[in-house]
Amino acid sequence: MQRKAYVSGVAALLAAVLTGCTGSPDDGGQSDNSNPGSAGTATQAAQPGRYATLPEPCGVVDDATLDQLLPGIGQMADLDKREKAYAGAATLTYDTDRKVGCRWKVESAEATDHLLVDFERVVSYDNAVSDDAQAGELFATKQSAARLPEPAVTSTESGTPSTDPSADPSSPGSASPDATSPSAPPTDLQPRLLEDLGDEAFLDDELDSSGSTAQQRTVTVAFRTSNVIVTIEYAEQPMTVGVVPDSKELQDRARKLAAELADSLGG
Repeated sequence: MQRKAYVSGVAALLAAVLTGCTGSPDDGGQSDNSNPGSAGTATQAAQPGRYATLPEPCGVVDDATLDQLLPGIGQMADLDKREKAYAGAATLTYDTDRKVGCRWKVESAEATDHLLVDFERVVSYDNAVSDDAQAGELFATKQSAARLPEPAVTSTESGTPSTDPSADPSSPGSASPDATSPSAPPTDLQPRLLEDLGDEAFLDDELDSSGSTAQQRTVTVAFRTSNVIVTIEYAEQPMTVGVVPDSKELQDRARKLAAELADSLGG
C-alpha cells in the first residue's frame, strides 16, 4: 500500500507541472500558436529588385545614336581610331554585377563631345528594406546633390494671379530669366524633374564658363527603374571661344538616349 501511495503522489506532481507549462491563453499560459519561429509570426523578407544583372555598357548605344551624339565620329579618316571611338572605353569598376559604365570622346573641327553611360544595381542587405526602396533612397540622395531649382508656380497652379512684376516679361522693370546670363537655358530647359522616364528621373544642365577657354555644357539625365539607377552625362565644348553649346539640342539628345536605355531595360 505504501508503494501505491508513492506512485499516486508522483503522478499528481507530474500532472501539476504539465498543467503549468501548457496553460490556456486565458490564464496566462503560452499557447502553441505563439511559439517563436512559428509560421504565424515569421517576418516576411522584403522582395528583391527586378534586376539581378547589368547590361554590357559599351554595347547599349548603337552606332546610329553615337553618330547623333558625337558629331564627326563617322567622318574620322583613321579607320582604327574610328573603330575605337565607336567601341568606347569601359569605366573602372571592381564589381561588374553592381556597377558598370562606358565613356566615349570624339574631337571634330567644331567641338569636342563626351558621353558617359553608367549603370548601378542596388542591393539591400536589410531583410526589412527591399532593393527598390534602397535604390529609391540612393536616387533621392543623387537628386538632392544636383540641387535642382524649385519648380516655378504659375498663376493657374496657385489659383491666384501673380503679383510679382518679374513674372510678366512685359511688365516695366521685369527681367528676362536670361537677362543676367545670356548663355543660361530658357525656363523650360532649366534643371528639373522628368516624367515618363523610369520610376523617377531628373535632368541637370550646367555651363562651365571658368577660364579663358571655350565654354563646356554638361547635360546629365539620371533615372531609376526598380533597383537599377542609370546616369547619362553628355558634354560638349566648342573649339571656338565665345560659342556656347545649345542647351535644347544637348538635352534632346540626352533625353532620347535615356528613353532608349529605359526601353532596353523594360522600364
